[in-house]
Amino acid sequence: MYIRVQILVRMNALNRLLVFVLCLCSLQGKSQAKEPYLPLYGGEFKSKSVQNSPDPIIHYQWKNPRADDSLQIYTLLPRQITPSRSNAFRIKDSGITVSGTGDLQFDFGQVNAGWIEFDSDDLNGDVQVSLSEYNEPAILNAGAQHPVKTLKPARYGNTYRLELNQQLYEGVRFAWLHVKSLSKPWSLTNFRLICQTKPVNYLGSFSCNDTLLNRIWYTGAYTVKLNLLQDYLGAILMERSDRHSWTGDAYPSQAASMAAFGNFDFVKKNIAFTAPQDNGIAAYSMYWVLGLVDYFRYTGDADFFKAYLDNAAKRLDAAYAHFDKLPNLAFMGWDERLGAGFERPNLPESERAYRWLCVNAWSKFSECLSVLGNQTLAEKYRQYAAAKKKQLSNDQLSGYGVHALAEVFNAEPNSSETVLKLASKWFTDRNARLSYSPFNQYFILQGMARAGYMREALTTVRDQWGGQIRYGGTTFFEVFRPSWNDALAPNSAPINNQCGYTSLTHPWGAGVTRWLSDEILGVRPVSAGFKIFSIMPFLNESLTWVKGDVPTPSGIISASFNSVTGDCEVQIPKGTTAAKIGLPKNGKSINRITLNDRPVKITSEDARYAYLSDLSAGSYHIKITYGKSAPAVSNTGKDELTYALARFTVDSTIGGNRKTRLGKDGYFLAGRSTNENTLKKPAYIDSIRIDRAINQTWADQHSDENSPQSAGTNASAFVTQDPKPTLQTFTLDIFQHDSTAYELTLHFVDPDRKGRRSAIEVFDAHTLELLAPVQVIGNYQNGKYLRFKVDRSIRIRVNHVRGPNAALAGILFN
Repeated sequence: MYIRVQILVRMNALNRLLVFVLCLCSLQGKSQAKEPYLPLYGGEFKSKSVQNSPDPIIHYQWKNPRADDSLQIYTLLPRQITPSRSNAFRIKDSGITVSGTGDLQFDFGQVNAGWIEFDSDDLNGDVQVSLSEYNEPAILNAGAQHPVKTLKPARYGNTYRLELNQQLYEGVRFAWLHVKSLSKPWSLTNFRLICQTKPVNYLGSFSCNDTLLNRIWYTGAYTVKLNLLQDYLGAILMERSDRHSWTGDAYPSQAASMAAFGNFDFVKKNIAFTAPQDNGIAAYSMYWVLGLVDYFRYTGDADFFKAYLDNAAKRLDAAYAHFDKLPNLAFMGWDERLGAGFERPNLPESERAYRWLCVNAWSKFSECLSVLGNQTLAEKYRQYAAAKKKQLSNDQLSGYGVHALAEVFNAEPNSSETVLKLASKWFTDRNARLSYSPFNQYFILQGMARAGYMREALTTVRDQWGGQIRYGGTTFFEVFRPSWNDALAPNSAPINNQCGYTSLTHPWGAGVTRWLSDEILGVRPVSAGFKIFSIMPFLNESLTWVKGDVPTPSGIISASFNSVTGDCEVQIPKGTTAAKIGLPKNGKSINRITLNDRPVKITSEDARYAYLSDLSAGSYHIKITYGKSAPAVSNTGKDELTYALARFTVDSTIGGNRKTRLGKDGYFLAGRSTNENTLKKPAYIDSIRIDRAINQTWADQHSDENSPQSAGTNASAFVTQDPKPTLQTFTLDIFQHDSTAYELTLHFVDPDRKGRRSAIEVFDAHTLELLAPVQVIGNYQNGKYLRFKVDRSIRIRVNHVRGPNAALAGILFN
């Protein structure tokens, strides 16, 4: 029997000591009860669970939740318990008996914001507890209160709690009990996760016949929910020393939050909280302005917009003043083509994207001012935008990449020949249109929709966010590549890189939730606050029905469209008007339309829609009688994830002298210091540049007797600078002056046998486009060799995954 009792605590501030209340519940062996231990404060179960949502309490609804409501806590029990040694643990419904050393892994089913506790009257010996977002105990960077998320639990009577930071909570899906020693058997009960949450209700919804898209919508919403803190919208869940609100990260997070929860007062609170800052990043000032604009368009809150008008104007004026001679941009995104985060942020692509972002902010801000009747100021920013658009249009556009091109379309509809050619180039390239960052991917999606590349955009949604779900994600990540799913096991430790130790719960990746509501369900405001709105659903041959809810200040807009049955429903809140509703043809003709059983004459239509106009508040059943399908359009274009370099060989058994065999043409080998590196440059190579690596030597250890390095008892390697923040990676640029094809070999070493696991990415050194799927190298304690063919200048990025660092002894040319 499972006792389901939860005493709730309301918390006024996270940085105060949280009051602990014992949860009188018992451990449920190998699986979790169907529902968390509830009720929560001030609400009740009002709806069924949503199958596609990872949120364990999605079906709980609060009564009138507000932005200033305190955080609440609830308890979850593990869904699955896995012992490392079956004879050391006896697991029963009443608890766990420990009779030997070993580990227990607890899987709670999804990432949660919380901390671990358990009860024991007779614990003895050396015991530690770990937690993680993935299925290995988490390790993060220096600067965190506890970079290694493993610690001896603190004792409070017969209760033990893992305390890794002053705020207590971390991102937890998995937890471990490590029994190092014991003097006699002992027992524990109630191994539990104490979760915290901000009271919000799912006022928005989304569903269609593609269940992956449904999971994506709800996963994005849940990702945001986990980061709704007491006073602001957080940026990450794991504590790695940068847990605070970031102005730029907040823009897509706020957008998703309003679409999912309708928590307009909380978004308002977050905009006010972030108003004094820009995190030292020029683009983040523009995203703050666009967040203010988005809030006004969604809510019609004129007073709030006016209160922050001067703040926004200062940001926009500063952008105009430095437009021609840009400052250090500091950051535009983690993608290599945007400078790899803080590494090289002032690349031409970053500057182009930033300048069009400024144009976008001026234009949209001007539109809001016009709505509010401030025509003088509106004209000022309209002229800013017009002047700089003309200036940029006169510049050479042919060098634009996908990020800058997306910002062009986000700033204005563009039908110039050059821009259309660029769209045809980038938006149809399945690999190139993928950004490393789901944050930047949101803006690319927006640009693709505005350019009319909806089919391709949906494929990208499935690649980027669907790929994260296939990886095992129950929240969305800070960075991701689809090829992770081929190189890594599900739920395993992710690849760390220029972003540092990768966050698997990063709400800046949730913009896709808003995009699906905007572009697939198709509900968008025409006037501020949705007083006037349109519904333009996107359906095609594989996406045949969609339905959902969009929260507005006037109430919920509900819509559903089915291009198979022709049944459609629309609910329009009181005081609002649906100016235009597009009834999808989806490749068919429409013979007849009835509105609440009354025939409607089709007065306006195009190739994709028949239109209804100016529907007032009320509930409408629309029946479409379809005719013949239009002739199918042959889609001969390829839309595949292909790579220029795809054949890699990993070998640890090559005999003989590697320097002679594999480095016949030349080599670049690590020494004890940068002054002692050994370089023999092949004739076809112009230069070799290594950046952000340091040299490490292991005295009296040589893990590879046939190493290409000089004979001796010391092993040396280029290594990443773990655990320093954002230095979990280094790059190696190899420039050649022609297209001579050669074989390149990377030699990885792990002389002290610390379980190093590393990854490499390969880019074109000039365009910075990704050339290959991610390669992961593990178990290289005896040395391993990664070989592949090269015919151009390349950048190799070596990334840490696990172990103390990534260690590359050198490269060889053949």
